[in-house]
Amino acid sequence: MTPFLSAPWRGEQSFEDLLRKEGRKTATRNDFVFLGLDQSTLQLPPLTPDEVANNRAFQVMTERPFPWSREIWALLLDRLFGAGARMVMFDMMFDQRKEGDPAFHAALDRYRDKVVIAANFDMENAAQAVTPNDALIPPPQLQDDRVGFVNFWGDPIDGKVRAVAYRVTNRQLAGLPPHPSQEIYESLSARALTKIGHASDVPQDFDGHMIRFSAVDAYEPRPLYEVFDPKFWHANYADGALFKDKIVMVGASAQILHDVVDTPLSPTTLGPGLHLQVMAAALGHEFLRPTSPKVSLTLVGAAGLVAWSLVAFLRRPLLCVGALIVIAATYLGTARLFYDKTGLLLLTVPVLSALLLSGSFSLGFEYAIERLEKLRTRRTLERYVSKNLVREILENPDSYYSSLKGVRVPVTILFSDLIGFTTLAEKADPEALVAQLNEHLSRMTSVIFSNCGTLDKFIGDAIMAVWGNVRSLGMAIGINQGEAIVGNVGSQERMDPTVIGDAVNLASRLEGLTRVYGIDILVGASAAELVRDEFYLRSVARVQVKGKIKPADVFTFVGSHDEKLDSEFLKWLETYEEGLEKFRVRDFTEAKILFSRFLEFYPDDRLAKMYLERALEYEAAPPDEPWEAVEVFEKK
Repeated sequence: MTPFLSAPWRGEQSFEDLLRKEGRKTATRNDFVFLGLDQSTLQLPPLTPDEVANNRAFQVMTERPFPWSREIWALLLDRLFGAGARMVMFDMMFDQRKEGDPAFHAALDRYRDKVVIAANFDMENAAQAVTPNDALIPPPQLQDDRVGFVNFWGDPIDGKVRAVAYRVTNRQLAGLPPHPSQEIYESLSARALTKIGHASDVPQDFDGHMIRFSAVDAYEPRPLYEVFDPKFWHANYADGALFKDKIVMVGASAQILHDVVDTPLSPTTLGPGLHLQVMAAALGHEFLRPTSPKVSLTLVGAAGLVAWSLVAFLRRPLLCVGALIVIAATYLGTARLFYDKTGLLLLTVPVLSALLLSGSFSLGFEYAIERLEKLRTRRTLERYVSKNLVREILENPDSYYSSLKGVRVPVTILFSDLIGFTTLAEKADPEALVAQLNEHLSRMTSVIFSNCGTLDKFIGDAIMAVWGNVRSLGMAIGINQGEAIVGNVGSQERMDPTVIGDAVNLASRLEGLTRVYGIDILVGASAAELVRDEFYLRSVARVQVKGKIKPADVFTFVGSHDEKLDSEFLKWLETYEEGLEKFRVRDFTEAKILFSRFLEFYPDDRLAKMYLERALEYEAAPPDEPWEAVEVFEKK
């Protein structure tokens, strides 16, 4: 299995170990006692000569360092069974003949229905059986009900013991298939359970059984030497009453004896204590079971489908993430509940991996699709409305839609129109005309967009734009600046974000007046003031358009301050402006002189010609007193 695919399964094993460590434990049995060969027992505390002289056990234990004469185990059995112990188990190997074997042999025979000692399969040497020597138990030792194997087989990947075998066969140990002729061997715990009348609680198969472990400190070892010390026997064991009807495990607890097992609860679980846990699990039927492969695949598939469905139907990333977290947390709680209540190791890590990976992939895919769709929508919309409007709609929809209810803001409005387009349209080839019109509108739109303008609408060959940074465009253009109402205007079926108000109307009228004054662009007074520091402006007229009561001064552009303009023209433009001022204060004679001077140098200037003609006219027949040099236009 590839690392990518095996990671969730390794993670599952770690999660199951966490459940074993943090979840419910097999109840600690108060009828189990662990007598340990601890450091104090191996070294013995200082003993007085009288304590040794009057105590056969201490005499044996002080004759030589551990291992002592096996007479000590005969003395231990007599003392424990004399106190009423129900069963004594030795998690110790007695394979070599040693001093004291006859006494121990006699005790094993004497208490044969209440004692079990250890055998072992040496897995590094072809599972060779290591059994008690024949001076203690006659062969075949493994068939004697006083002998049980003490092996724990760890996980082949990490070596941890999670499952135990209560029974194995010789063919199983050799890696061969089962056969009717096979011999069956029972474990130390299975032998003990059978002897105390609980054979029915021992699993009869040859599989490894995952057990619910007891607490780490469930069976703390008691120093073995205290059993032989009268003062401790009295103080700590109530003169032996503590052992009445108890199952006593005798085994190593000192670190130097290295009888430890790596389990999910601790890498230094004492072997003898683990045997007691194995017995407690069998007595309480505290076995764990994994999720079946069929159910596992179903759960993984369902998790992926749930995650995909959430993303597909909710379509709100934050809500999806929150839902995935809630589902994951609920599933974790369910896994813990199943473990505590039923012993089921509900498949978790692969399921949650499928849930989160599917959710993440679906969210990423949805995000990518949304980005592509938004890009496609943006490009489509930008063919019909301005780029900055599209950006505002897509990136800040809430603020944009709230603003469309109608707000007053200062804006600059531009109206542009092609002069003589209607007449041209009647004669030109339609296909060529449309191509030419599209080219014109494309270039105009590009200019508007490049200067952060908003294209409001196309009106045939005309353009309406709300625009901030104005340049001379060489067309019939009317520009005005002022307060306007910005909002969504239209019907329930179709709405159009636009601007309305006097400032808009005047801009539209100014575009129409370009034809009257024979110039490309007209600018209202407010817009003119905004750009006066950047552009040279020329006064055109004081007009009163249809629908307006107050007159408005209008201007046109000469050029920007950055351009190289004809300095002589700018100089004579001052003469034109002075003539216009004289004209407006009814000094028509002086105005006539000033306009004539200007025309000497620029004889084709249409505005100067117009005002010269009017100055001559008013000089001959002055207008009425209310006249304020305002030109009134009754038509749009």
